[in-house]
Amino acid sequence: MILHDIETESRDFIEELQLDRLKQTVERVFNHVPFYRKKFLESNIAPEDVNSLNDIQKLPFTVKADLREHYPFGLFAVDKKEIVRLHASSGTSGKPTVVGYTRNDIKMWSNLIARAISIGGGEPGQTLHNAYGYGLFTGGLGLHYGSEQLGMATVPVSGGNTDRQIMLIQDFKPEVICGTPSYILNLAEKMEERGMDTANTSLKYGIFGAEPWSEEMRKTLEAKLGIKACDIYGLSEVLGPGVAMECHESQDGLHIAEDHFYAEVIDPIKMTPLTDGEEGELVFTSLTKEAFPVIRYRTGDIASLSKEKCVCGRTTLRMSRVKGRIDDMLNVNGVNVFPSEIERCILQMPELSPHYHIQVYNNGSLKVLELHAEWSEEFYRDMGEAEHVRKKIQEAVKQNCFINIGLVLHPPKTLPRSEGKAVRIVNPAVKNAVI
Repeated sequence: MILHDIETESRDFIEELQLDRLKQTVERVFNHVPFYRKKFLESNIAPEDVNSLNDIQKLPFTVKADLREHYPFGLFAVDKKEIVRLHASSGTSGKPTVVGYTRNDIKMWSNLIARAISIGGGEPGQTLHNAYGYGLFTGGLGLHYGSEQLGMATVPVSGGNTDRQIMLIQDFKPEVICGTPSYILNLAEKMEERGMDTANTSLKYGIFGAEPWSEEMRKTLEAKLGIKACDIYGLSEVLGPGVAMECHESQDGLHIAEDHFYAEVIDPIKMTPLTDGEEGELVFTSLTKEAFPVIRYRTGDIASLSKEKCVCGRTTLRMSRVKGRIDDMLNVNGVNVFPSEIERCILQMPELSPHYHIQVYNNGSLKVLELHAEWSEEFYRDMGEAEHVRKKIQEAVKQNCFINIGLVLHPPKTLPRSEGKAVRIVNPAVKNAVI
């Protein structure tokens, strides 16, 4: 096990380092980012007003709309000549959010990813199969540079082309695989279709992220591939992957890189701070980024924080696994539901495969959810208990999520498979349903 010094330091040391770096970041954005300077002045705040970590609550929040409003480079804190890389979101709902990196930012990010991979079980001299997408998305290149920094042979296979991925896993014998959990599940199923013993490959560890995934999904992936599956967290606006990483020893919360980020959890409605253990919206302030520092960025992700020391020996703050995104939360006639909560129910049903999506309809003044799921191949061979299973699934969702849900069950392997991030909420109707 590789432990970096900062990961086992006292809370006093960590917080003293954070305060020093917070002051530098506030000074940087005040002097070099007109957006933040204006926000600070409007709130009657100056850099010298930040004298403790609690003073961060005086600072304004940053939201994704601010990034889009200042597209493409309006929030950069350095001259364009100092930028060595740009990443951006897909921009499917408007202008993309653009982030930049200096040479030092790339070095820092690579070191953080190397640290994250080692937390998840990777070691120098091993091989890492990187199935995250390359390009403007931060996942592929982020894991790539970190893997090389750690001293691993890195396979830059990217997403898709599943048959080729299977061949490379067989031939290159990687110990670590990275990707979205939904795509790695698709990969495992394709391996099973070929008659491969998926639990007896060279793979030992999986580093999965970029989408919320349940404990039941973890158990499914671990059983299929014979690995330990760990969660990695990040978002491009804050850095990319590597903001936090789950350790393979306990798999109980993600260790935040506190030497580079200050984390808060707030009530997303009142925008007030919540205490350790309370579930709310994650907020991050970068502490070391040069090109694109962010102050109190509202991530939209729902989680909680804990300062309890981990069994792995690390003392850094841990965040719970993300329950879901505020954007993905469905309010069904007054009840808030995340797709991951429905996923948890599905994956507990041996009669179903792990693939699903949800359609949302309005029925007058009421909102109706319709769950589209697949029968497992084993159960589909004998459908004598179909109606009983249907009622069991609907009752499980009702008991766990407190809503009634429509249910459309499909033959095995008929729902779309993920080639990257899974799409859980869809609009188009799916044909060939078995009702």
